[in-house]
Amino acid sequence: MPTANIKSDTDIRLPLSFIVFGLMAFVVAQIIVFINSGSILQGHFRIPDIWSAAHLLLLGFAMIVAMGAMYQLVPVVFLTSIWRQKLGYLPLLFSCSGVVVFAGLLAFSPTNSIYGAIIVVIGISMFLIQMVFTLRQTEKKSIMYTFVFAALVMLFLTMAAGFLLAYSFATKDVAFHESIFYTHILFGVVGWFSLLIFGFSYKLVPMFSLSHGYSTHYAKYAITSYIIGLLFVSVSFWIQIAYVQSIGFLLLAIGFTLFTYNMKIIYQNRFKKKLDKPFIFSLIAIVLGNLIHIIAVLFALEGVQSAFHWGILLFSYIICWIIFSILGYLYKIVPFLWWTKKYADHIGKEKVPTLKEMINEKLAVVLFTVLTVSVLLLIGSMLAQMAVGVWLAQGIIMIVSTVYAVSIIVVLFK
Repeated sequence: MPTANIKSDTDIRLPLSFIVFGLMAFVVAQIIVFINSGSILQGHFRIPDIWSAAHLLLLGFAMIVAMGAMYQLVPVVFLTSIWRQKLGYLPLLFSCSGVVVFAGLLAFSPTNSIYGAIIVVIGISMFLIQMVFTLRQTEKKSIMYTFVFAALVMLFLTMAAGFLLAYSFATKDVAFHESIFYTHILFGVVGWFSLLIFGFSYKLVPMFSLSHGYSTHYAKYAITSYIIGLLFVSVSFWIQIAYVQSIGFLLLAIGFTLFTYNMKIIYQNRFKKKLDKPFIFSLIAIVLGNLIHIIAVLFALEGVQSAFHWGILLFSYIICWIIFSILGYLYKIVPFLWWTKKYADHIGKEKVPTLKEMINEKLAVVLFTVLTVSVLLLIGSMLAQMAVGVWLAQGIIMIVSTVYAVSIIVVLFK
């Protein structure tokens, strides 16, 4: 059952440090993508600048924010304290500095990117060790525990595959480069992020919608189908058998659909009839993610081989599912964390702002609406090969991303 808040005994300077760095990386990634709009239009996704932007977006923003959020959410969800909490500043230091070095080397000297990758691997490894020891303290192993633990396993496999790729760039001496590359993307983008969002959604969706008396019956089937789907698709990258890949994408879609259905059940059991707008954005991301999984199944069944169309589908998955989910949840989580730190102990003693006053929700509606329309325009323009549309849409996304990041950081000065 949901609890009333996400307060824990974690020093909130730790998660907020991760989040602030992530927001800066988010903006820089959008600027690089805007500068390279022409390459995207031509379907040139595998060039140094786009590699750099992709890793700033997925490592610098999505992964770093997810790491920071876990320092806050894991104690709340699993009723335990972070193991050796002060050590969390070491993963922060190594992961953030590693991302900067790694993204820079990818853009200007890909053959030397191994050095940045080493720093990132050190940071992620320390984070994984700390989280595993923290989760070991959990007395009750719920379905959320299974989702989060599976996500951490996927993060480890993604890190290992990514390091092999960086080593391959440096030495040109790694076989099966393409298979490792696709496995790295699959386990990172589809495995780590999706499983983590699935797991914490079972806490955040009921909490933000004040839902009670719901069933999580479908969660165990969702995670089973999703993990087996991940294994099938990953194996297909190595043995090159089309129907294995089709079965894998079908299982992924079934798993995601079961998760969506479970979220619908939770939504229908809510007591809060008028939901906060940023939270609605996160719910829309679930629907979009489900739709993209179904399209992936159709692509696989139809034997679509076009790297351009798969690239656009992957881009849609990253933006419409992963990034939208994180942006929506952040708009709720950051104000709460800051309000708790600064004002919770002053309630009843003096006048303090309400949570609603910590964030500009009207601005949030504008930002999320414009962002959604811009992403749809960008995807449509790429498909229609409209250079002006790609340039215009990405320009708007860059501006909206900057305003979004500033609006979150401004909360920390209230």
